[in-house]
Amino acid sequence: MIPQRLPVRRRRNGVQQSFRSFLAGSLNDHTLKPMSDRTGSRRQKAADDGERSLIGPPSGHAGDSLRDRDASTPFFVYLLAFFSALGGFLFGYDTGVVSGAMLLLKKEMHLSALWQELLVSSTVGAAALSALSGGFLNGWLGRRVCILIASFIFCGGGIVLSVAQSKVVLLVGRITVGLGIGIASMTVPVYIAEVSPPHLRGQLVTINSLFITGGQFIASVVDGAFSYLSHDGWRYMLGLSVLPAVLQFFGFIFLPESPRWLLQKGRSQEARQVLGRIRGKQNVEEEYDTIRASIEEEENDAGSGGVVILRILSYGPTRRALIVGCGLQMFQQLSGINTVMYYSATILQMAGVREDKQAIWLAAATSATNFVFTLVGVWLVEKVGRRKLTLGSLLGTGLSLTLLAVGFLLSAQNSPPVTFHPVDFHNSTCRFYGSCDLCMLDPDCGFCYLENNASVFDSSCVPVNPASTDNAAWGRCSNRTGETGSPYWAYNYCPTSYSWVVLLGLILYLASFAPGMGTMPWTVNSEIYPLWARSTGNACSAGVNWIFNVLVSLTFLHVAEYLTYYGAFFLYAGLVVLGLLFVLCCLPETKGLQLEDIENLFTRQLCSCGGLPANDVHYIRQSSDFSPAHYGAVDSDCAIAYITLR
Repeated sequence: MIPQRLPVRRRRNGVQQSFRSFLAGSLNDHTLKPMSDRTGSRRQKAADDGERSLIGPPSGHAGDSLRDRDASTPFFVYLLAFFSALGGFLFGYDTGVVSGAMLLLKKEMHLSALWQELLVSSTVGAAALSALSGGFLNGWLGRRVCILIASFIFCGGGIVLSVAQSKVVLLVGRITVGLGIGIASMTVPVYIAEVSPPHLRGQLVTINSLFITGGQFIASVVDGAFSYLSHDGWRYMLGLSVLPAVLQFFGFIFLPESPRWLLQKGRSQEARQVLGRIRGKQNVEEEYDTIRASIEEEENDAGSGGVVILRILSYGPTRRALIVGCGLQMFQQLSGINTVMYYSATILQMAGVREDKQAIWLAAATSATNFVFTLVGVWLVEKVGRRKLTLGSLLGTGLSLTLLAVGFLLSAQNSPPVTFHPVDFHNSTCRFYGSCDLCMLDPDCGFCYLENNASVFDSSCVPVNPASTDNAAWGRCSNRTGETGSPYWAYNYCPTSYSWVVLLGLILYLASFAPGMGTMPWTVNSEIYPLWARSTGNACSAGVNWIFNVLVSLTFLHVAEYLTYYGAFFLYAGLVVLGLLFVLCCLPETKGLQLEDIENLFTRQLCSCGGLPANDVHYIRQSSDFSPAHYGAVDSDCAIAYITLR
C-alpha cells in the first residue's frame, strides 16, 4: 500500500483530544513522522531504543506517575544535592562576608576607596576567569573532580586571608577564593541538574541558590559577632570559610561522578551503576537509554567535532539557548544584587545609620530576608514554573529599587545645610559645598556636625584624613574624644530621618529578587543546553555573570558619586525594566521536561520562544499496546505533524 500523509494541525484542546483519540485507535498501524529531518532522526532513534520522546506524558496517568516517582525518590539524591550545594554556601559566604569585614579592614589597614573596590571586585574578576575556563575543565576532568578542585582552592584562599599581614596578601587571598568560586558557580548547578530526576530538578538546583543566600546570611551573622573584637576580627570572618570547604572536599571523595558525563566518555557500565545508585529502586533502563541515544545522536551530528563554542554559535537552538542563558545572568547582575550584598552595610551608612556594629547587624537582617525568600523560590519553582517566577521577581525588584531611590532622594532633599565655615588653609573643594549631600558625593570630604536631639547645627564640610576616613584632616573632627558634646564625623552618610525608607526598600528588594532572579538564572542555565554544549554553555553564562558582577561592583561607588545615590538606584531600576522585556519575549518554560527534551523549545525564532510554555509541547510514551509506534514532535503554534499509513 502506498503511504499516505494525513496532516494534523493542532490549535485547541478539542483538536488535541481528537488527535489523541485518532492515535489511540490507529497507532498499531501508523507511524508518526515529524516535519524536521533533525527532529525526525531523534524521534526515530527514540522509538528504536524504546525510550520516551519529546511529545509529553499522555493525559491519563501523568499525575499518578509523577506522584509515584516523588514517593520513591531515594535519600541519596538529596545527599548529593547537599554536598554539591556546599559550593553554593562557600560562594555566598565569601561574597557576603566582605561587606562587614570591609568596615573593619578599612580602619585597621587604612584602605582607600580604590583598595576597598579592588578587594571586592578582585574576587569577582578571578571568578569570571575561572568560570570561563570551567567549561573546559568540566568536559575534561568531570563534574566531581572540578568540585573537589574548587573545595581545595577555597581552603587555600581562606588560610591566606586569615593570616594576611598586608593589603597585598589580602588581595592575593581574595583572588584565590575567587578562582574557587568561579569553578563552583558553574559546576555545581550542572552536577545537580544531571543527577536529579526531572520532577525534582528545579527544586534541587534551586537548593544551590538557597545555600548561596544561606552562606551570605551566616556571613553577616559572623560579621556581627566578630565586629565586637577590638582587633583582627576580620581574620576570623574571612578565615572561617575553610570549614565548609573541608567538609565538601571529604564528602565528594565518596560521591559519584555524573552519569551523563560518564556516558559521554564511553564509561557506560559505570554510568549505569551510578544511575541505579542515584535512582534507588526505580527502573533506570528507560532513562539510561534516553541519555545514551541523545549522546549517540550528538556524536553523529558532531562529525569531526570542532571547537564547542563555535558549534554552539553555528547551531540555531543552542545559539538561542546561549543568548537566553547569558541574558538572564547579565540582567541578574544589572539588577544591582551584588551591589546590595557587597555594600549593604555601606548603603545603610549612606542612608544615615552611624555605628559600624549597627550597620553590620542591619545588613544581617537584609541577608536573612534574602535567605527566607529564596526558600519561597525553592517551594514555588515546580509549582509556578521558571518563567512566571522570573517575571514576578523582576516586577517586584524594579518597584523596590524605585523605593530605594526615593529614600535616597528624600534624604538628599532634606539634607542638613552647611552652617559653619572654618578657615581652610589648604583651599580644598570641600569649602564650596552648601549641604551634607553634596559634601558626601566628594570622596575627599566629610561632614562634621553637632547634634541636639534630632536637629543638626554647627555643621561644616572639611577634608578627610588621607590616612584614615575615620577622622577629618584638621579641625575639631580630626581628634574626636567620643565624649558627650563632642562633634560627630560622617564620611559616607548624612544624618537623616529617612533611613527607614532605605531599609524598607532593601528588604522589599531582596524579598522580590531572591525567589526569582536570585535563583532562576542558575536553574535555567543548568537545563537549557544539550549535553555536548552543557559545560561550555554554563561556563559562558557564568562568565557573563561574573563579568557584569565586576562591572557593577567596581563602579558602584563611582556611579553613586557622579549620579548621586538615588540616581544610581534609578539607573538599576531602568535596567530591570529592560530585563523584564527580555524575559517576557525570550524565556520559555522548562518545568517538568527531561534535559534531553528541552533543546526543542529553542527551535523557533528567539523572540517567540518566550510564548512557548512547556505544557504546549506534548509527549507520547510508547506502551506495550503500541509497540510499533514511532514518535514526532507537534509544535505549539500551527505546526503540522504527518501520520504515515503503512
